Amino acid sequence: MNKLTHIDEQGRPVMVDVSEKNVSLRSALARSVVSLPAKVLEQLINDDLQTKKGPVFQTAIIAGIMAAKKTGELIPLCHPLGLDNCNIEIHINEQKEVVIDCTAKITAKTGVEMEALVGASIAALTVYDMCKALSQDIVIKETRLMQKTGGKSDFKRT
Repeated sequence: MNKLTHIDEQGRPVMVDVSEKNVSLRSALARSVVSLPAKVLEQLINDDLQTKKGPVFQTAIIAGIMAAKKTGELIPLCHPLGLDNCNIEIHINEQKEVVIDCTAKITAKTGVEMEALVGASIAALTVYDMCKALSQDIVIKETRLMQKTGGKSDFKRT
């Protein structure tokens, strides 16, 4: 039976001990989906809306990568990791939603799921922040792990 890995036998929070694990290539893909009002979305589709803070999508990509690199500082008990790669792609899907995919990679003893999730989340929050002057009717609908490889088991959402 699976158990929580960040709780010891006495119920205290602990960092997972990865010292005995093998180093392997690990990757994770996380996705955030943002719903924007039609008037905001139209401007993004036409010219990656320029705001006083800069271009929305380009700024969100940079923010997401920066955040993924700081995951160990943001989430208690996460290992501080030096990512080998972090990539964020943003597109508009058929439902006219902004889809943000963050892929994180590392050769290490622990996975990068949290880094990918943080990167996608912060990129989504950046889209919100940069568009909120045009409308408060913005919804970050979901953030979820889409797949991971390396470590004990692989995962792929279908």
